[in-house]
This record gives sequence, structure tokens and C-alpha cells, in this order.
Amino acid sequence: MLSRYLSSNDSKFKFILDILDGMHDWVRVIDRNNTVIFVNRSMEEGLGIENLSGKKCYEILGRTSPCVNCIARKAVFEGKVLKKEEVFNNRIYSVMSSPINTDNGEVNYVVEVFRDITKEKELENRIISQNLKLQHDLEMAKKLQLQLLPKDIRFPSLDFAYLYNPCAELSGDMVNLFKIDQEHIGIYIADVSGHGVSASMLTIFLISILNKKTHSPSRALYRLFKQFNSSDFDKDSYITVFYGIYNTSTCVLSYSNAGHNCIPIICGENGVQRLFMPSVPVSNWLEKPQYYDAAVYLQPGDRFFLYTDGVTDQWLGDPEKLVNDEYILSVLMDKSISLNTVLKKISDYVYSHLESMKTQPKDDITMAVIQPHSRKD
Repeated sequence: MLSRYLSSNDSKFKFILDILDGMHDWVRVIDRNNTVIFVNRSMEEGLGIENLSGKKCYEILGRTSPCVNCIARKAVFEGKVLKKEEVFNNRIYSVMSSPINTDNGEVNYVVEVFRDITKEKELENRIISQNLKLQHDLEMAKKLQLQLLPKDIRFPSLDFAYLYNPCAELSGDMVNLFKIDQEHIGIYIADVSGHGVSASMLTIFLISILNKKTHSPSRALYRLFKQFNSSDFDKDSYITVFYGIYNTSTCVLSYSNAGHNCIPIICGENGVQRLFMPSVPVSNWLEKPQYYDAAVYLQPGDRFFLYTDGVTDQWLGDPEKLVNDEYILSVLMDKSISLNTVLKKISDYVYSHLESMKTQPKDDITMAVIQPHSRKD
């Protein structure tokens, strides 16, 4: 014990010994020659060995030679506090070696504290395992969500392109184009509250519930609202949807809106048309929403542009400002470039603004554009 070096009658020294012996952690003091000169009561009882003083530090841990990574030696010669993990008797310990400096600055002793972290490591390993499983599940959910997006969409009556850039692994945006019957094509863009798993589940709810048979967009949105309203969603959950149905024979686009605050734009021979239609999102905020249908001609060569608020929020603040942005309107009006190029130019424009603001996208960015063919095509 340290009593070999200091008088046990010294009340201050005895007080320090009482503190060390009262600690649950194992504590030992080692000299420059790896000789143990003190162990506290917890370590003595934990090892089940008496009279440990005078033994080599590695001997009391069941070894015949010094540890390969001996932090006690490093603490002596480098004069720095060092830490490592040690496995002993199937328990995991966090070991901290701290040099004891003399008045003249020399380091002759090291105090080592062993803390049993077995339970913490087991918990950490369980968390790592659960996180790996969760990550795998998220990857699977992401693949599923990507599969729900339009693939190889080809209609003889129109061209279609979309851009989908989620800010998280699972997005809250959704865009879709689908055939209703021989004359009608449905298109919608949606933005659900939040991100991640809950948002992706809401997009799946939207896809599975939205009526793709009716020719009335407002009726489809009302049915979606009632189904949502009767489900056990909280007040913070909602879906904004703009839904249009294009009649390829009459060139009429019927549309309705459920709280989607990003005003769709039609650019064509007649200039720019903005399809402004205020309404309430699909939610459980009220019992009976008022959705209605409107109609507009979408002539061959016109470009119908849809987007979510991730395109505008961070650099414009108000989504309504986009409909007057001269650059975006000029890109949409440029018939010499393809629809994919249109979306690429608008996307680059948005990201250049975010870069100039030294910020990263905080919301999903989704856009879509359709352009009917001329009848002779």
C-alpha cells in the first residue's frame, strides 16, 4: 500500500485513502518500473487477490509480460493522460492513465482508473446493430419509394419529364403521371408534411387511396380527404396535392387543388397562365373541405410546369414569386430545348441561388413538366 511511502498516521493521507477505497471504480498507482504501489479496495475485492502491492501491473491482470499498448508507460514518458479499453475476465473496462507530476516536474508514478463499461458496450453494440437494421430498412423503403415514381412514361399525345431531388433518404414529395382511359391522362404533384419514414408512409397512402378512375379531380381529392380524415393521423400531418386530368381529344386540362401553394404555370402561344386555386390541404383540420374543378386549354406545344415548395422556399421565401421569375419563364418558353433540359436549367438556377446564400437544400425539390404534341404527331 501507499503506507510504505507515506505515513498512515497522516490524517490528510488517510482521508485520500478513504476516498479512493470508497470509489466503485478500480484504482491503482504504478511506478516507473511497472510496479504496483497501491490498489484501492474495489480493485482488490474485484480481483480476489490480497497484497497486490509490489507486483507488476501486468501480473495482477493475469499476464506474464507488459501490454503491447501500455498506456501507463506512455503516460510516464510522455507526461500525458491516455485512455484505452481493456478486456479482463470477460468484462470490458475503460482504463485511464494519468501521470503524477512531482514538484520538479518529473513523472515517477501513474494513477490508473478502471471503469467497468461492459453494460454500456453491450448497449452500444445493440444500438449499432439496431441502427444497421434501421439503415437497411430505410434503404429498402427508399428503393420502394423510387419504384413508385414514374418509369419510362410514354404517351403518344404528350411528352413528360420530371426531376426529383430528396433532401433526406426518404422524401415527402411525389409526382405521378398515369393513364385513366383512352382519352384521359392524370397528373398530380404532392408534398406531405415532414421528412423520413412518416413522410414516405403518407406518400404511399396518397398513391394507394387517390381515385384514378374518376374524371373529376375535385371528387378524387375529396375522397382522399375523407379517407385521411377518418384515419388516425395527428394534426401535424397533412398532404398538399395539385391534381389535373388532361383530355387528349379536347385539349382541356381539368384540375383541382388541395392546399398546394406552388402555383402551376402554363407557358405557350397565349403567354403565361397561372393556375391559382386556394384551398385546404388533405388533413384532419376540418370535416368538410370545399374542393372544386376548373378547366383550361392546354394546347399542343404549351408547357405545363408543376413544382413543390422546396424549389422556392429558401431563396424566394414565397412560392408565388416563382411564377413571375423572368429566367424560369424564359426557360419554359424556350421551345428549342427538351423538357429534361428545361428542368435541368431550372434546377441549376435554384441551386446556384442556394450556393450564393451558402446554404444547403432543407426541403425536397421536385418538378415536372408536360407538353402536348400537335395532332399530326
